[in-house]
Amino acid sequence: MNVNGTVAEGFEPVREAFLRNFETLGEQGAAVTVYRDGRKVVDLWGGTKNATGVAGTDGTGVAGDTGSTVGTADGTDGTDAAPWEHGTAQIVRSATKGVAAAVLLLLVQRGELDLDAPVGHYWPEFKARGKERALVRHVLAHRAGVPVLDRPLTPAEAADPDVTAAAVAAQTPAWKPGSDHGYHAQTYGWLTAELVCRVTGRSIGTWIAGEIAGPLGLDLWVGLPAAEAGRVGRVAQIEAPAAGGGLRLRPKRAVSEAYADPSSLTRRAFGAITPQPDENDPAYRAAVLPASNGVATADGLARFYASLIGEVDGVRLFTPESAGLARAEQSAGPDRVLVVHTRFGLGYMLHGSASPLLGEGSFGHPGRGGSLGFADPESGIAFGYVTNGFRKSVTADPRAQALVRAVRAALGG
Repeated sequence: MNVNGTVAEGFEPVREAFLRNFETLGEQGAAVTVYRDGRKVVDLWGGTKNATGVAGTDGTGVAGDTGSTVGTADGTDGTDAAPWEHGTAQIVRSATKGVAAAVLLLLVQRGELDLDAPVGHYWPEFKARGKERALVRHVLAHRAGVPVLDRPLTPAEAADPDVTAAAVAAQTPAWKPGSDHGYHAQTYGWLTAELVCRVTGRSIGTWIAGEIAGPLGLDLWVGLPAAEAGRVGRVAQIEAPAAGGGLRLRPKRAVSEAYADPSSLTRRAFGAITPQPDENDPAYRAAVLPASNGVATADGLARFYASLIGEVDGVRLFTPESAGLARAEQSAGPDRVLVVHTRFGLGYMLHGSASPLLGEGSFGHPGRGGSLGFADPESGIAFGYVTNGFRKSVTADPRAQALVRAVRAALGG
């Protein structure tokens, strides 16, 4: 296996861990980038651009014929053996949530949005069915009480912002907003998108492009432009989270058990779009779904997080106060959807057993199946990992965790 790229002196353990992921954990195609104090210290990529199967939860691959022909994201023919190149991008699923959260916190930073205002102040229709006291901070902390929809949306409906806003506004909450927390797997994107639209008059995808990706020069999109489609690798579909998969489970009820129950919040939250969208469909990638369909390079993800805790080529997004908000614990304990103990700040997962990051002060977001982005203000580290070999896991993917441990080792931890 050829691994390409560079590491700064002292960060060699990350290259070794990245290579071992291919050798022992069934990695197919991936990239990892690390910044420290705004300077890139790791930039690695390897494998094939197009996945041929799903990496098994036991560390094995279940790849298909590596010489077969598949369709690429732009609709042209390509081979599974096409190499992952510098600049290859990938769908990052829920790692998109961290970017969406930054939009709301930047609006707070600019005085355009109040964390303690009711959502209905900006979006009057949302007040329906007992959601009058749901606050903006509840949305960011997965406490809004609407992780599910009584009627799931089709992929086409999910891409229509008018349909999604109306569906979430009409939904009866599963718990009193603010009283508990549960992962809003899909609805988080529709909640944040509509708030941004109501406050700014722009779609969240447009806002990200103009206010985040543009100034920082990021290869990161929520709503992939057609001109960039050829850079994106093909992924293999997965159906449901499996037991284990990096999660520390509560006794007597695993994620897989909850997912198997059609009436559970787990199954309904992840099934808020039904049937599961084809993530290789150009129309899906072009849609603006800020909970689940962001596309990024590893550098784009890491550079984004670097800008939240410091300057990157003269650009800094968050003030120290906003970075403090991002990692101020808002929710902790048993998650009504993920079933395990989770910790959330304002829009970001925090270091804990369900989603181990670099240290206690780290904040970021994984993507179901593998991807991970986070920042650690104490060490100045910003991390981005993207992969096409999705696993049946929700958080704490073993490949990403191996890389995080390697970063920690490089720092002397």
